Amino acid sequence: MKEGPVAVQSKGSTGSKSEQRTGLLNGVAAYGMWGLVPLYWPLLKPAGAVEILAHRMVWSLALVAVALVVMRRWAWAGELLRQPRKLALVTVAAAVITVNWGVYIWAVNAGHVVEASLGYFINPLVTIALGVLILKERMRPWQWVAVGVAFTAVVVLTVGYGQPPWISLCLAFSFGTYGLVKKKVNLSGIESLAAETAIQFLPALAYLLWLTASGDSTFGTRGGAGHAALLASTGVVTAIPLVCFGAAAIRVPLSTLGLLQYLAPVFQFLLGILYFHEAMPPERWAGFALVWLALSLLTWDALRAAHRAARALRTAPSRVVAEEQITPVYEHP
Repeated sequence: MKEGPVAVQSKGSTGSKSEQRTGLLNGVAAYGMWGLVPLYWPLLKPAGAVEILAHRMVWSLALVAVALVVMRRWAWAGELLRQPRKLALVTVAAAVITVNWGVYIWAVNAGHVVEASLGYFINPLVTIALGVLILKERMRPWQWVAVGVAFTAVVVLTVGYGQPPWISLCLAFSFGTYGLVKKKVNLSGIESLAAETAIQFLPALAYLLWLTASGDSTFGTRGGAGHAALLASTGVVTAIPLVCFGAAAIRVPLSTLGLLQYLAPVFQFLLGILYFHEAMPPERWAGFALVWLALSLLTWDALRAAHRAARALRTAPSRVVAEEQITPVYEHP
């Protein structure tokens, strides 16, 4: 998939312990499913990456449309259509996540699971860099150090691969851009998915109809009913982790989500090595070690900043304390 993830500025309702426990379990479930999704895409062969991507768009819209009808949540759609600038941002988000989804599906089915996982490891660092370059945000010293270490890691991996890790960089920058755009759009997870897949729907459906007309479609032809059902289930695979993530985002602190988000690339990395048996020569281990060092520095700095802000609130509750920037938290695509 994440593949895929969306900047979340939730304050994290930290009510009762049972609520926090529920939120934590939902967070683990969401990022766990996103981490295990490399096991799913190969099941859709002989369908190619573009056909799988098109089915994901079509069936995701069908599923979220049913959910929105059941919940009677349509008011946002009319408001969105009356805001051309916001609609344009949603269109950009749909285009960028299309690239992200497509590259991720292709990477997994082409045997590049480890390199794909690297994209989501470095995504928080790329997001911070984009925030500085585009939003003119200020970074703390340790964030600069973390980004510098990550840049060194990319150099090391470039030497190891014999070329820049294009898959990782494409996934990280497309998802980072997606997060920045989603921050401006400010729609909830299911509504955002509905808006984006609505934009993707017609091109995706047209492509699937063309495949069928040309005799190249695998839906209901080459793999039988089972293969067709798997392609249709791409909507479920997209939506269910998103629902779990939404349940977690309103129940646990942002700092907790910031740590949970690393579950997905960790699982992907382990699957790439242990299940798909992808090669990990010493230079790749060195590059990944530098990335993990950068993430450790970033997480430590984020937790320290959050603790400092909380202490300031306790000691001076009447003062307005500036919100500290912490590790970005994302829905996985």
